[in-house]
Amino acid sequence: QVQLVESGGGSVQAGGSLRLSCVASGYTYSRNCVGWFRQAPGKEREKVATILRGTGSAYYADSVKGRFTISQDNAKNTWSLQMNSLKLEDTAMYYCVAARYFSCDTDKYWGQGTQVTVSS
Repeated sequence: QVQLVESGGGSVQAGGSLRLSCVASGYTYSRNCVGWFRQAPGKEREKVATILRGTGSAYYADSVKGRFTISQDNAKNTWSLQMNSLKLEDTAMYYCVAARYFSCDTDKYWGQGTQVTVSS
């Protein structure tokens, strides 16, 4: 059984930084996509950043490019999201994801979410 557990969320002032981490258990796919989605109140869920475990190729939403960095440690079965220069609009519930069939755009496993709140 796959389990994803996020940590690192919290409250921060605009311009600050946070680091989210995801620890996966029972997830053994070494080439699949893993990453982060987010959902703000009243908005659709958004793909924030993803990385292919096999190649390290990363994707970033335009809204976070240059500010967020995704990284992975396959030996520890973890991945992280370093969030710098946070903006009010980054406030959302952030979810760790891991693809079932390679792509993060299809079926995937989800963590329970961790709240990020950015204030002025």
